[in-house]
Amino acid sequence: MTDLTIPATRPANPRFSSGPCAKIPDFSLDMLADAPLGRSHRAAVGKAKLKQAIDLTREVLGVPADYRIGIVPGSDTGAVEMAMWSLLGARGVEMLAWESFGSGWVTDVVKQLKLDATVRTADYGDIVDFTQVDFDKDVVFTWNGTTSGVRLPNGDAIPADRAGLTICDATSAAFAMELPWDKLDVVTFSWQKVLGGEGAHGILILSPRAVERLESYTPAWPLPKIFRMTKGGKLIEGIFVGETINTPSMLAVEDYLVALNWAKSIGGLPALVKRATDNAAVVADFVAKHDWIANLANDPATASTTSVCLKFTDPRITDGATFAKAVAKRLEKEGVALDIGAYRDAPAGLRIWCGSTVEKADVEALMPWIEWAFQTEIAALQAAA
Repeated sequence: MTDLTIPATRPANPRFSSGPCAKIPDFSLDMLADAPLGRSHRAAVGKAKLKQAIDLTREVLGVPADYRIGIVPGSDTGAVEMAMWSLLGARGVEMLAWESFGSGWVTDVVKQLKLDATVRTADYGDIVDFTQVDFDKDVVFTWNGTTSGVRLPNGDAIPADRAGLTICDATSAAFAMELPWDKLDVVTFSWQKVLGGEGAHGILILSPRAVERLESYTPAWPLPKIFRMTKGGKLIEGIFVGETINTPSMLAVEDYLVALNWAKSIGGLPALVKRATDNAAVVADFVAKHDWIANLANDPATASTTSVCLKFTDPRITDGATFAKAVAKRLEKEGVALDIGAYRDAPAGLRIWCGSTVEKADVEALMPWIEWAFQTEIAALQAAA
């Protein structure tokens, strides 16, 4: 391909946003026809749909039978806040952050809950050294940095005999990466990420150890009603069988059910993980063949397979933010890639969602377009010089 030759093939689906993410392949609104619209979520049909969503989540993710799964308000943010406000303060806390959302949890714990937490941070492109973490304290961390494209490669550094709780924001990891349930006491995510569901709802998963904490510890601060998971010192079990704290969208729940059933139909979690891994490998191969672009992750072992973050490294680029925005805008104008600019708090570059609902052929078709947009913007820079 000469520098400014427009690629012949376009992605069939240009939606590479990191959230809300691409719908499942061949999605149609007709798939949602069974949604009990205009019915109470507390009616039998509503409760059944919510319970089915919980049961299918357990089945597809392989969540242990003694872990509770609840549908909660406020997307992943609501689920994380619910966990932190309800569980933290009983013992020491370590907050781990290597991207903007993890940094947000640090702010909430230190400045809102006012806990004297140990804060461990890493720059974009790296993760915290887990071997230095004291797991006898409660530890809060993201599994995959959605805005940094850097993930925890495994849970090996988390001890099985830890005294503290591990609270894991897994919103861009769940359904695309293996999660070691025996190492995680609280897991949160939003179904708008890897399964491409509609926003506003979060999932909160609690281990027996987390439930024990809830039933034996009362925080020093008042809890908003929307965060309360116990009554009279006992877990409100209804939350974890579909009796949600506030009114859910039954249309969004139906959409989640459609995505979960699609996941089952293609082979469950192993197939979902493979799809994301294969998609990310396409980008990695492209990066390896071009010296003007690089993965933001410094260690390939920690590179995300969902939110793949890239940076431009060509020395001719003097204003990285302006250049990256121009490339993203050009791709969007061509209709080949929507919403792939880096997150506003992250280093300048591109962020390509490679999660399980994205087709590998679309990622393959996108790569020549990135080269075309890059070369076009470089030519514009040179012409202006």
